[in-house]
Amino acid sequence: MNLAFSTNAFTRFSLGEAMRAIREAGFEGVEILADSPHAYPPTIDAALTARVAGDLASLGLSVSNVNANCSFGYWKDAPPEPYFEPSLISPNPRHRADRAAMILRTIAFARDIGAANISITSGRMLGGMPPDKAAKQLRESLLPILDEADRMGVDVGIECEPGLFLEYAQELRELIDSMAHPRLGANLDIGHSQVLGESVSGVVELLAGRTWNLHVEDIPGRKHYHMIPGEGTLDWPGLRAALRKTGYRRWLTVELYTHTDSPSEAARRSFAFLSAWSKA
Repeated sequence: MNLAFSTNAFTRFSLGEAMRAIREAGFEGVEILADSPHAYPPTIDAALTARVAGDLASLGLSVSNVNANCSFGYWKDAPPEPYFEPSLISPNPRHRADRAAMILRTIAFARDIGAANISITSGRMLGGMPPDKAAKQLRESLLPILDEADRMGVDVGIECEPGLFLEYAQELRELIDSMAHPRLGANLDIGHSQVLGESVSGVVELLAGRTWNLHVEDIPGRKHYHMIPGEGTLDWPGLRAALRKTGYRRWLTVELYTHTDSPSEAARRSFAFLSAWSKA
């Protein structure tokens, strides 16, 4: 299996330092955080793109995903919930437009560095955005994004997240089917499925063929806390069996934003576990 590690564990380090540490841990793939302090979309320019492309080539790394899920860099005085705002379903039209612009810039960046896909989220239902209105707004916001992604040859994976509008895998599957756009798929975080009480093998099969990237981490029971693989209660044998059954061939990307205190050690331990697990 193709193993990668996300730079969102390395937010105390530069993007170049993060990529070097991930390669030294044994990974051949890297997920790049499209946010501060690594590649915040409004600050992406030709110099950054060239530097990232050069580092990828010199390190022998491929890009598993460009992660545009959050936007910490957007806020100077953060609101109560800065993690997923601005979103494509924000009640504020300016926030929706700003998020769309950041996603479009991320798509172009992904194309320029050779990434096959980016990830985004639906956002939360804030005041004035009930479920029926959120569903309509999400589709409206996605259409121009998907058309531009198609023009640039980049897939867009939505990540389900506990508490967001698109929370469950079945909801995402229904959106994918109803929009019927070839670039729309899933950035499947398997730990989130456990937190939500979903079947790990079931969601892999449900989203088979439309999963552009797979986030992996361990989880303590059903508490939403990302742990180093092998140190929680995730059904790793079941996950492996489902991936083999469905013929998944894209990346497994470790996401440990909870380990910013010792990301290199977390990467080394993750690789040791996953490299043995994938060969069993």
